[in-house]
Amino acid sequence: MAKDKIESGDKVKVEYTGSFDDGEVFDTSTHKGEDGKEHSHPLEFEAGKGMVIKGFDNAVIGMKVGEEKTIKIKKEEAYGEIRKELVQKVPVSQMPEGVKKGMILGLTTPDGQQIPARITEIDKEVATVDLNHPLAGRDLNFKIKIVGIE
Repeated sequence: MAKDKIESGDKVKVEYTGSFDDGEVFDTSTHKGEDGKEHSHPLEFEAGKGMVIKGFDNAVIGMKVGEEKTIKIKKEEAYGEIRKELVQKVPVSQMPEGVKKGMILGLTTPDGQQIPARITEIDKEVATVDLNHPLAGRDLNFKIKIVGIE
């Protein structure tokens, strides 16, 4: 039997477009294919289980298949504030060869998790590495549409 409304623990499929307040799109589940047509790759996750940011998780609870809405997620319910302690100076000698300002490196934590490290400054001796999530410190807007509930 198909579910009517999303509850915590339901597996959901969501089409979405994420943007900043200025309208710049930072992520979407819809992409133009080589055929020139729009193709959707819905995000699938278990609602209410912390698999996505808190504000997104909370927004889908109670929605129905086919329902659409636009939400604004404050940075506190998204990727949080920018944390100064996550910006560190690293000797260039410890960096991969050819690293340049603006590059994003994938670092692996001791528990095997991949985290992005953005190079914000670099000179001959020292690189400044920002380990904050690239969307930290920003309010996010999402247009979401529920395309499936299991």
